[in-house]
Amino acid sequence: MTDAVFNPFDPAFRANPYPFYDALRERDPVHRSPLGFTVLTRYDDVARTLRGAEFARDIEAHITPRADDPRNARRERFRQRVEDGVAAKSILNLDPPDHTRLRRLVSQAFTPTSIERLRPRVQQLVDDILDTAQERGSMEVVEELAFPVPFQVISDMLNIPTDRSDDVREWSQVLTASLEPTVDEAGLDAAEAAGMQMAAYLTEIIEHRRQHLGDDLLSALIQVEEAGDRLSSVELRTFVTLLYVAGHETTVNLIGNGMLALLRHPDQMQRWAADPSLDATAIDELLRFDGPVQQTVRVPMVDVTYTALDGADIVVPKGQMVMTILGAASHDPEVFDRPNDLVLDRPNSNRHLGFAAGIHYCLGASLAKLEANVAITSLIRRFPEAQLAGDPGWRDRLTIRGVDHLPLTLT
Repeated sequence: MTDAVFNPFDPAFRANPYPFYDALRERDPVHRSPLGFTVLTRYDDVARTLRGAEFARDIEAHITPRADDPRNARRERFRQRVEDGVAAKSILNLDPPDHTRLRRLVSQAFTPTSIERLRPRVQQLVDDILDTAQERGSMEVVEELAFPVPFQVISDMLNIPTDRSDDVREWSQVLTASLEPTVDEAGLDAAEAAGMQMAAYLTEIIEHRRQHLGDDLLSALIQVEEAGDRLSSVELRTFVTLLYVAGHETTVNLIGNGMLALLRHPDQMQRWAADPSLDATAIDELLRFDGPVQQTVRVPMVDVTYTALDGADIVVPKGQMVMTILGAASHDPEVFDRPNDLVLDRPNSNRHLGFAAGIHYCLGASLAKLEANVAITSLIRRFPEAQLAGDPGWRDRLTIRGVDHLPLTLT
């Protein structure tokens, strides 16, 4: 029997967390981790926490520091840099009214209608990649499809050249590695260095664009004004960094994880290849089944109470971090029938929490779903007999979960 424990240091846990999620949900759904936070695995608890106004996403502002937390000094340094105006918090880590203000300034670029206009460009990119793969009779999904398509699309939207794609990808992976609960001092140092390199690169592009405005998202952000509100220079740079990183990093893993799930469930892949009516639900099911973002944290601004299996109250005090396990919530049998099965026509697959929920619901959800839908449907309909050409490789990550190597033979 799998232990009911949240242990991100366990290689088996990182390799396949779902049996551990199930054990926690069944035996200890409000889990007091020795790492100093409370772990939630039931759908209702996770959804309530993500949507609740009594929970903050601004960790630095609301967490009660633990004496043994190695991030304390870094948080204090960052807080001082924000006060000095040389740094800004990402929209991911802001609460209202600051979060509301920044999201409003950019939201029009990410409405479903705005994103749908990108479909022809996405289709062109995918078709060109599959044409090349067809000539060769094989492809490596992550390097040739899952990364290039979303990276090119977000670069197009911002009108940023792609000549330094290798650098940007490396910086992005180092930055997202710092989100892992297992990150050490070296990893945090590396993330700070990568952030500085990314900032220098984007600052140069932003300053050039100020003098050469165009019809692109970056130019719009430079000029944006609503009710007399504008982005400061440091807010702009921080926002563009987030858009650039998040604009491809999550989608890479959605496409890779989704394709692997289909290859391991060939009946579902064949069914989808033959039935376009599944396009409306299949991506949501892939997000539910093995989504790229597995967890996110909140800090209660007041004491909050959850219910243990035996009905007892479990109080999480104000300022103590709560980790919501999105992957576990999306496999809760109280919400999803046969949750460990891939069912592409699942009637309630859109209730998954793969993009979180509440005011921090993923801004780029429509873009990620469009890119993944076009990439995956084009691949499986052109190559319905595609097969794995070797073992897939996984990034050794838990927060941002994804394959990093997926070779296929194509017929």
